[in-house]
Amino acid sequence: MNKLKVIGTQKIGDFEFVAIEGGFGEGKKAMTVKDIAGIHQTEVRRINEVINRNRERFKDGVDIIDLKSVIVQNDLEKYGFTQNAWNRSNNIYILSERGYAKLLKILEDDTAWEIYDQLVDNYFNMKATLDTSNLSPELQMVQGIFNAVARQELETKRLAAQMDNITEIVALNTTDWRRDCRKLVNKMAETQGGYGAYQEIQTAIYEEVDRRAGSSLKTRLTNLRNRMAGEGVSKSKRDKTNKLDVIESDKRLKQIYLAVVKDFAIKYGVWKDQ
Repeated sequence: MNKLKVIGTQKIGDFEFVAIEGGFGEGKKAMTVKDIAGIHQTEVRRINEVINRNRERFKDGVDIIDLKSVIVQNDLEKYGFTQNAWNRSNNIYILSERGYAKLLKILEDDTAWEIYDQLVDNYFNMKATLDTSNLSPELQMVQGIFNAVARQELETKRLAAQMDNITEIVALNTTDWRRDCRKLVNKMAETQGGYGAYQEIQTAIYEEVDRRAGSSLKTRLTNLRNRMAGEGVSKSKRDKTNKLDVIESDKRLKQIYLAVVKDFAIKYGVWKDQ
């Protein structure tokens, strides 16, 4: 591993962060999870949770380095961390361009694609701004074409990644539909602040199912529990019966529910098996 060094601070647009070089290769740039969290307006804890939940996707020394394993505590302030933060953290990660690109695919938040082009163009690759005013008209034209192609390539990659995510959602089927839908709703809730948003999103999904199906899941649930009572099913079991059990018993409702969850997942920018 090449020696890590802090080369100062770098400002891209409205974002200012610690500029790190080395570690992933000579002259290669890196970013701390602290700065990444700031860019995405979230907590370091959330970024660490996302990384650790998908840790097998990040290759050590290529995508990610844990600073706690490679630097001494005397250097931690240079990287923007306090002694207290160092002591209470199990991991203090830095990511390479490749590692950050993987993280963006997992996060897929509103900030992700907005800043990705800026970071690749102006930080990770540190491309110099060329003064083309003295070039001949022919060379200026060539330079303009080159820049346009580069922008188009980045846009193509961005759209391809989005289509991959949507394809996974569309593949949602009835085999493990409860588990897969629950995972998607959990992901939606995470984008809205966590557990508290889960019930709100699930309620909105049920309301949309009712609208599309022209039915009332609440009424159907009441009727199902009444039938179970007539069949001698215990009250505790009846109380555990929910709207998903109603949907389970009706093939048409299940298809509508899956379609609604897919639409919501695309709306919230999440995908299966994230």
